[in-house]
Amino acid sequence: MAPGPGVRPRHHTVIRVLLQVVTAAALAVDAYVHASLASPYDRVGQQISQGTLFRLEAALASLAALLVLLLGRRRPVWAFAFLVSVSALGAVLLYGYVNVGALGPLPNMYEPFWGPKRTGSAIAEAVGAVTSLVGFLITGPPRSASTRAGAPRSGKADGGGG
Repeated sequence: MAPGPGVRPRHHTVIRVLLQVVTAAALAVDAYVHASLASPYDRVGQQISQGTLFRLEAALASLAALLVLLLGRRRPVWAFAFLVSVSALGAVLLYGYVNVGALGPLPNMYEPFWGPKRTGSAIAEAVGAVTSLVGFLITGPPRSASTRAGAPRSGKADGGGG
């Protein structure tokens, strides 16, 4: 028997939970690497240090990981996780290959050396970006209370005309 309208198949839930776990793990790796590297970079920058930016990234990645685990049925959570992952990946790639220089209060973070922590962080950020995008795409928009209650989609619960 096919599921009724608005009911998702069981395999859909299993996929979402798997995406939640993988995305949260990727964000946790990102948070760990940035937190562990923050102190040595406290001296880089005048107004805002690179260490401060690393701590901010660690905090945002940690928050995104928790939200994905706790509220993974909500699209905005997946969007937030995607933005955190893709922005961190973009920054590590940009500053790994381009000497951008200082941007306003932000320090020059150019560093062409790719060590194991940086490489692991970039891989985790890429995985987090992909899995959070997939999570966003498979998580449908929120259903209204009338749809959850089984009311007709036309909004005319009594069946009468306009």
